[in-house]
Amino acid sequence: MTGINENYLKLKAGYLFPEIGRRVKAYAESNPQAKIIRLGIGDVTLPLAPSIVNAMVEAAKEMGNPQGFHGYGPEQGYSFLIQKIIEHDYTKRGVKIDEDEVFVSDGSKCDCGNIQEIFALDAKIAVVDPVYPVYVDTNVMAGRTGEADANGRYQNIVYMPATEANQFEPEFPKEKADIIYLCYPNNPTGMVASKARLTEWVEFAKKNGSIILFDSAYESFIQDPNIPKSIFEIPGAKEVAMEFRSFSKTAGFTGTRCAYLVIPKELKGKTKAGESVSFNSLWSRRHSTKFNGVSYITQKGAEAVFSPQGQMEIKEQIAYYMENARLIREGLGKAGYTVFGGTNAPYIWLKTAKGMKSWEFFDHLLQSAQVVGTPGSGFGPAGEGYFRLSAFGKREDVISALERIQKL
Repeated sequence: MTGINENYLKLKAGYLFPEIGRRVKAYAESNPQAKIIRLGIGDVTLPLAPSIVNAMVEAAKEMGNPQGFHGYGPEQGYSFLIQKIIEHDYTKRGVKIDEDEVFVSDGSKCDCGNIQEIFALDAKIAVVDPVYPVYVDTNVMAGRTGEADANGRYQNIVYMPATEANQFEPEFPKEKADIIYLCYPNNPTGMVASKARLTEWVEFAKKNGSIILFDSAYESFIQDPNIPKSIFEIPGAKEVAMEFRSFSKTAGFTGTRCAYLVIPKELKGKTKAGESVSFNSLWSRRHSTKFNGVSYITQKGAEAVFSPQGQMEIKEQIAYYMENARLIREGLGKAGYTVFGGTNAPYIWLKTAKGMKSWEFFDHLLQSAQVVGTPGSGFGPAGEGYFRLSAFGKREDVISALERIQKL
């Protein structure tokens, strides 16, 4: 009988969101009349903006004639999109990025999960706790960790707790960490990092020979002009960091799938023999081998995001979600909850009622108010006693959910 990859057996229970789906499905089947409001998984609800739809329709028409047909495209992405990405997201912020440093993909979740393949198996990772589960689980699958303890923390991972006690600003790793995962605006806490703090992270990485994997999927929700939207706004960051970006939340591409990863050529690692190697070249090789590129139609839609009309349309959508965030934040505050986030991010992080455990509170909200959120403990041990709500719902659902919660 063929052997299995036993690292998968180290994973704790099921992946967070399928478990939420299982519980919601069981409740819905037992209560068919219940109107369940889902504010858990961070999926958008507004339709694609007209400019994006029009661009994709025109691209589809091109694909229907011999002159405009496109087969396999460049694995790294079409130049027309990469140029727009660089101009809008980097050049305008004073950051120089070359075309061959941008890799277009079908999602940041895939990139965050796959990036670990280009690092040594004995590389030690550090994660903020609570954390987006993909960072941890994919390293467990790869065999980079030991077993999990009773609290759910894995051996060989450095955990950096982010709690109310430290204002959700984790301290630097106390032991050697080769790879540091940072996510700002943060999922799940909704907190952001100041320029001064990101500068400290870059300096720490330089001093300790670490690489920062910077997940910036929610940068478009930053309202404060003083908060950096890219780690590359920090001098020297290109020597120690790579950055993940996504169209999923920025432009509603959760079902359309398009993202990109920026790996500066200055970012280097070493072989066992001490030879310096560019991570950019390693990822380019991996990307070209395992990925055939995002469809031409999708990339034309992504290009439209950067048009003047597209920018106006997606900013209106972001404003809609951020108004939802305000309503949730203030509504929960009125109901007596201690609330964090929701000002520069689409997530609201709250303390559970009456000291309930996170999953306890999940079941309580589902059964008593028919509202679905995300248990904080699903993001790591430090998330126990907290709960995440998403601002991506429809306005009427957000208002109804708050009314139900306030009545509890």
